[in-house]
Amino acid sequence: MKINNALTLQSVQPTLDRFFEVAAPKLLNLERSWDPAKGTPVFTVEGEYTTRGWTEWTQGFQFGCQLLQFDATGDEQFLELGTKNLLAKMAPHVSHFGVHDHGFNNISTYGNLRRLLLEGRVPADEHLLNFCELALKVSGAVQANRWTKLGDGCGYIYSFNGPHSLFSDTQRTLRILAVSHQLGHVLMGENDKAHSLLHRLIQHSDATLKYNVYYGEGRDSYDVPGRVVHESIFNVTDGNYRCPSTQQGYSPFSTWTRGLAWVELGCAEQLEFFATLSADAVAAYTDRSAFMQRLERAALATADFHLANSAADGIPVWDTGAPGVAALGAYQDAPSDPYNAREPYDSSAAAIAAQGFYRLGKYLETKGDAEQGKQYKQAALTLAQALFEEPYLSTDPSHQGLLLHSVYHRPNGWDHVPAGRTIPCGESSMWGDYHAMEFALLLKREAEGGTYLRFF
Repeated sequence: MKINNALTLQSVQPTLDRFFEVAAPKLLNLERSWDPAKGTPVFTVEGEYTTRGWTEWTQGFQFGCQLLQFDATGDEQFLELGTKNLLAKMAPHVSHFGVHDHGFNNISTYGNLRRLLLEGRVPADEHLLNFCELALKVSGAVQANRWTKLGDGCGYIYSFNGPHSLFSDTQRTLRILAVSHQLGHVLMGENDKAHSLLHRLIQHSDATLKYNVYYGEGRDSYDVPGRVVHESIFNVTDGNYRCPSTQQGYSPFSTWTRGLAWVELGCAEQLEFFATLSADAVAAYTDRSAFMQRLERAALATADFHLANSAADGIPVWDTGAPGVAALGAYQDAPSDPYNAREPYDSSAAAIAAQGFYRLGKYLETKGDAEQGKQYKQAALTLAQALFEEPYLSTDPSHQGLLLHSVYHRPNGWDHVPAGRTIPCGESSMWGDYHAMEFALLLKREAEGGTYLRFF
């Protein structure tokens, strides 16, 4: 990635304003045309959102986009839509015991609406606030209940693959545990045993940083600093680690870049959260300073890996070891070409990582490391310049997506390949659209001197 140090928040602000102008009719189009009987919109095929019956993890992004659009523009029709849809359709996600995605679905909806209430952006409503907070409390406990104990004393929230599976994705969904804990909630277990949600958050993070992130320490023949494996596999009988794996990447020994982005952003957000806690608040579970050092180490390693393994504009290929990457040549030296014939780039991974870059940079600046912090923030602005303009911004009004060239599940062949082409391109995803909007809102608030956007 070639970081553009000339960019400023003010210089990208017109691009952000245009982004939200483009978003409004697309959100209304999807709201009008989508039949809830089909399930949840997941990704587009020929510009029209479709579903995929695999796991229900994207509905919160659909309604969360409506709330973010209101946040960015003040257009109250989107607040009304987001609130109406939350009240009518999100309850099953609060009590969903079968997924590891609570921090996606429920923070994007109940969390965003609660934040808007607390910020005074919407009229005070004690009952609505209590409703959102109850949902967030329950969601955090339900998420923490998907628990596998490890032989080293740690544990993790297991993925929908089963108790043997630790996903990198969950590093970002842990924020539901943080909010639930912040609201004073715990997970009640057998014999009325109370399990701290903060403790489980810390344990899961430590497991992810230990097993899913590589630091160049010779763990295996492909141990490159900052490399992330999508999934780690454990023997659930004795709690011992067995091997790396992947659900959506090319191989266990390459890096699926959306998994990389989930870890990068998840660690950066946790650094922000734990910076607000006292050492005493964490002391029963870990040393706060040491834990934050582990988070920072992983955040820096994954951020630097992204910088080294993306195109000049910061957009990464979907997996760094995919077989066609070698044929791309020195792709890091040129802007990404989503219409190439070898391997798809993944704009959704870029949108997630971009927010991670900005938050990590901001955190480092608060620590006094202004120079390094500025570089990561400039990386975020460089990505913003690429993502919020063509060919990644979807300006065709007939296309329901907002961020083009998103990749879902390349190994399963789920992504649409247009006629006459050899790889997927030109399509959008709910998580890509949502994270592009969240990133744009973060920068817009910063450019306008508004309240810093946090999940907590």
